[in-house]
Amino acid sequence: MASAGWSIEKRAPLRTDTFSRDNENVPETGCLSIVVLGASGDLAKKKTFPALFHLYRQGFLKPDEVHIFGYARTKISDEELRSRIHGYLTPCKGASTEHTEDVLKFLQLIKYVSGSYDTEEGFRSLDSAISEHEISKNSAGGSSRRLFYFALPPSVYPSVSKMIKNCCMNKSDRGGWTRIVVEKPFGKDLASAEELSSQIGELFDEPQIYRIDHYLGKELVQNMLVLRFANRFFLPLWNRDNIANVQIVFREDFGTEGRGGYFDEYGIIRDIMQNHLLQVLCLVAMEKPVSLKPEHIRDEKVKVLQSVVPIKDEEVVLGQYVGYTDDSTVPDNSSTPTFATVILRLHNERWEGVPFILKAGKALNSRKAEIRVQFKDVPGDIFRCQKQGRNEFVIRLQPPEAIYMKLTVKQPGLEMSTVQSELDLSYGQRYQGVVIPEAYERLILDTIRGDQQHFVRRDELKAAWEIFTPLLHRIEDGEFKLIPYKPGSRGPAEADELLERAGYVQTHGYIWIPPTL
Repeated sequence: MASAGWSIEKRAPLRTDTFSRDNENVPETGCLSIVVLGASGDLAKKKTFPALFHLYRQGFLKPDEVHIFGYARTKISDEELRSRIHGYLTPCKGASTEHTEDVLKFLQLIKYVSGSYDTEEGFRSLDSAISEHEISKNSAGGSSRRLFYFALPPSVYPSVSKMIKNCCMNKSDRGGWTRIVVEKPFGKDLASAEELSSQIGELFDEPQIYRIDHYLGKELVQNMLVLRFANRFFLPLWNRDNIANVQIVFREDFGTEGRGGYFDEYGIIRDIMQNHLLQVLCLVAMEKPVSLKPEHIRDEKVKVLQSVVPIKDEEVVLGQYVGYTDDSTVPDNSSTPTFATVILRLHNERWEGVPFILKAGKALNSRKAEIRVQFKDVPGDIFRCQKQGRNEFVIRLQPPEAIYMKLTVKQPGLEMSTVQSELDLSYGQRYQGVVIPEAYERLILDTIRGDQQHFVRRDELKAAWEIFTPLLHRIEDGEFKLIPYKPGSRGPAEADELLERAGYVQTHGYIWIPPTL
């Protein structure tokens, strides 16, 4: 007969490659090799290499321990690659001609290897080059760190992952590691995303995979958790009892500009909404995590995504700007939306009944990205000032970076009249002389440190695609009409009508003006 007493079995700790207090005692003493795959492409030249240079200038990449390798099919020399990159490093942020020496020193850290993405020959050469660097730095066996950045189209992710696994892994586990960074798009729908995840997941463990969404590296996106959970006056207000609606907006004042062929394959929902805006929504709506450990934060984000109810057709407006198909790379009969407004609704205790309005578009009348939290009307309004507009909390992600609160105040003078004004934290004024890091700088540094907080986990990716895949398939089946709109406009008028039906109250006559220095 079993004993009536209770016994507690201690669980073995989860092995993780993610940075935390628990593994700080594992020293990372080996040299660091950063491999930029697709080194001759636009993404590498315009984003990846400049981000690495800024990290180098700020002392996060030590010249005595780091080496950078470019890999691509193009047959060029080390000097030719350096020459291609050079123009994107100068002038850099806050730089002058005095930084020329830094640029030249950084370029000397770059070596180029040419090879295909689906055969072992090139990757064997790459491994030899990395090993030669590790030996030259007297890096202890197994302590070396290898980071592979996929500045590549997703179609070659599986073959490149296989080649890295077969040819280029760090040889043992003595404090060293091998990590891969993959860029969006992570598939085109749920099925393709799951297939891609499975192909990569068969070769690498989840802690080795960093799915990068550069929006999560933006300064004010990273500020969301601090604003929400470190300030007492937000805690009791952040719920359906006080908030009428939340808008997350991305607007560009230009069209496809040479990216028509790529954009037409994906559209505004896949390009912006399903990833960037949905990630921001998670940070706005999530519950407080039990700690700042990456997995605790990502657990709460997944819960938000799983609480989103199916999108209603009547809460979607799609548009295409006039002249989009004039691009020679875009089909004349393209049904790809360049504008979308979609309302998401969360089925949970905090947000039941609050519409989350996601809006993204190209060729509009302004360029900005912002989060706009609109509060409900003041009950018993004795000043009769509701027509002026509601209280709003606005986080301007770009440009310029700012946080401000719209509120009603007394108009200066002898009369008791009210006006809308703001409490304003404009970063350019408040943090003069402080250079705000680019998103890619922050995220690459997080990858080197092993911090996955700002990267997309596999179950998070799946939950995101589950939200939008049915809508995307209905669009492709022709079930939605694209509304034409003029370039330089606000987009389709039907989008404003949808916002009004959702309960958003637009403020007329108020314009936020960034303060001057």
